[in-house]
Formats: sequence, structure tokens, C-alpha cells
Amino acid sequence: MSNTVIEFNNVGKQYILGTIGTGTLSQDLNRWWANIRGKEDPYLKVGETNDRTQKGGGSRFVWALRNINFKVEQGDVVGIIGKNGAGKSTLLKILSRVTSPTTGDIKIKGRIASLLEVGTGFHPEMTGRENIFMNGSIMGMTKAEIKSKFDEIVHFAGVDKYVDTPVKRYSSGMMVRLGFAIAAHLEPEILVVDEVLAVGDADFQKKAIGKMQDVSKGEGRTVLFVSHNMAAVQSLCKKGIVLKNGEISFNGNIDESLQHYLHSEVQITSKKIIDAIIQQKSSIHFEKIMINGTENSHSVIPSAQHTLSIVIEGYSEEEMKTDVMFIIKSKSETPFASLAEGYYRGKLETIPKGHFCISKTLKLPKFLTSGRLFCDLNMHFPRVEWHLQAPNCCCLDCEGYMEGYGFTLNQETFGIMGMEVI
Repeated sequence: MSNTVIEFNNVGKQYILGTIGTGTLSQDLNRWWANIRGKEDPYLKVGETNDRTQKGGGSRFVWALRNINFKVEQGDVVGIIGKNGAGKSTLLKILSRVTSPTTGDIKIKGRIASLLEVGTGFHPEMTGRENIFMNGSIMGMTKAEIKSKFDEIVHFAGVDKYVDTPVKRYSSGMMVRLGFAIAAHLEPEILVVDEVLAVGDADFQKKAIGKMQDVSKGEGRTVLFVSHNMAAVQSLCKKGIVLKNGEISFNGNIDESLQHYLHSEVQITSKKIIDAIIQQKSSIHFEKIMINGTENSHSVIPSAQHTLSIVIEGYSEEEMKTDVMFIIKSKSETPFASLAEGYYRGKLETIPKGHFCISKTLKLPKFLTSGRLFCDLNMHFPRVEWHLQAPNCCCLDCEGYMEGYGFTLNQETFGIMGMEVI
């Protein structure tokens, strides 16, 4: 007997840009006439790949998902990874029957519990207690079964004091905690969890990942997990599916999937650092940004180099105070070290009206060994406004410190280390 509990067969989802509903009356008539004659939907032959970073080529039809084919066995823990807009949430919504596929079909064996966004399945006017019983009933459980799990759900969610309060008065974190507790404890055969766990605090994320591990290993249930936290995906999942522009880019074990994703999404190019700016204050005009002595987004840190230079030049239409925030990260987006003197120490830079040049020389952390690092560069007035945001603005290939200087650090146990300005 097959242990397959989920099977996607050529599943696709098409949307019409700027349209609510199915489109125009003429499109509906054309589709109806094609269906009457046993022909294929004429609008399925058109449509562009779902690359949200590219300007449309004239077609209003976009494939959010296309040609999705994969199987999930009972007890598998599958990580669905990909950048924003790749189609991860759409895939889970189709699986959870929130929306229907445009093409293809899905075969599912067992009950599904889904946590797709904050407040999924909750009625805001009902209390936490009432929502627990309502969700259990929707999943086909008896009142006695729900009662037997009730205390465990409330304790896990940490909402004992507010269980008889309407959930519209809950914070987003409390709603996520309760929603996950319900989904995980009411014994579904398949548990589907989207990025919502990121709303919870560190303690809850640790509990939630531990519970998902118990669900899959101890109870033999299936978990589909979407997250941008690569460390969490790697520790929890055994298999991975990489989505890119609405299509499956890779399907395999989790280590190979993560390597494929990180290699394909973070590529070394000849672009300049300044090209990575995604947001800047309108009164500031940046002319040059140099990191490690170059304007290019890729450079090398030789083994004997213990400092890193940052130079930011431009023109400001007004005098202002700003904090230069610089963060060094691993390929899996784990922060290693940061510079944020304004945020942590109140030491802000003054940008004069007219031309300005900010120059800093940082002492690199001693734990850097050979490997590839990525950097975020930001400027802001803490808790007030952003002046510059340039995530993943450069890639640094570190050759490793001289013998006796550097050491290896466990990525899961260290905190973010502050970098000193020389």
C-alpha cells in the first residue's frame, strides 16, 4: 500500500492582474464556449512567468504556479523555500483548499490543519475557548476529543489568562501562538505552517519547532513548512522543494535544496554596491559607496586583513543626524556581527547640508574563518526614519585569518557581536 499522502499533478494557478473575479464578460463567454466544445481554456495558453521584479510584457495573465508535480510521503517534513513572490503561500493555499487550482489536481489522504496567516480560521468576536472548539469541529473532531486536548492547547499557547477574551483583543503574537497550538494539538494527519511563526518570540519559535519535530517523528504525521529562516528549515526538515517564479526549481533532500536556493538567489555579479539600494530618503543623493576599498559588490578579505573600510559619499539637501548600520551575515542569513553605534550607544553621524563623506574603519571579529559572507548597509535615525537601505549589498570572500588568530564559532549558539570602529 502506498504511503503517499499528498500528490500534486501538473498543478497551476493563473491570475489576472488588476482584476477581482474571473475577468470580463467576454472572457467568461469565451471560456464557457470552449468548455462546451470540449476545448482547452483559451486563456491558459497565454500568461507570463511570475517574476514580480520584471515589468509586464503586455499580458494581463500571470501564472502564480505552473507545472507543479511532486509527492509527499507519510511522516515527511518538507520545507518549501524560495524568495518572496515565488509561489510558496499560493501552493499552501491550494493545498488547504483556500483557493482552487486553475489546472491539474491534488490528491490528499487525511485531515489538514493549516496556519497560513495571523488569525487564520478565527472569528474575532468569539473567545479563545470558543475558537478552539470551533476549529476542532471544522476538523471533524468530537467535543470530547477537543476537551481532552483543551488544557494542553491553552498551556502551550500561553494564553491561560485570556482564553475567555474575544480574540479581536489579542496581539498578533498571541493569535499566532493560539493558532499554532490548535493546529498542532488537534491531531491532523497533515500540518501546514506558513511564515507566520516569525511573528512569535524566540521562545515560542523554539517551542513550535520542537512540537513540529514531535508531530513528525513521534507521531508519524506529515508537515509542510514555509520559512525564510534557513537555520530553522535545516534543523526541522528532511526534504526540500525550491520554488522560483512559480515553478519547482529543485526537489530533493534539505541540504541539497538549501545549497541550490542559496546559490541561485545570491549570485556574485559585477554590479556596484550602490545598485543594491532599495530605499533612500528623497533629500539625500548617494554618489559613491565603497566597502573593503571597492565600489563593486564582490571583494576578497585576505587572511592577513583584520579591518574593513566603509566609505559613503553623496549630497544632502539638509543637515541631519544618521546612524550607519552595517551587518555581516552568513549565506543562511544568520547575523555574525553588526555596527550600529547610533542605535546601541546614541552616537550619531552628522550629515551637513551639501556634499558629505562618511568614512569608517571597522575591526573585524576574530571568529571569521574562510568562507563567504554577505553584508547589509543601512542608514537611519533610530526608530524615526530610514535614510538608506541596501540589503545584501556586497559579498565578501574571507580567506581566513592567519594561524592562531581566528577560530570557529558554532552558528547556533553565538549572539550578534558588535564591531569596533578604529
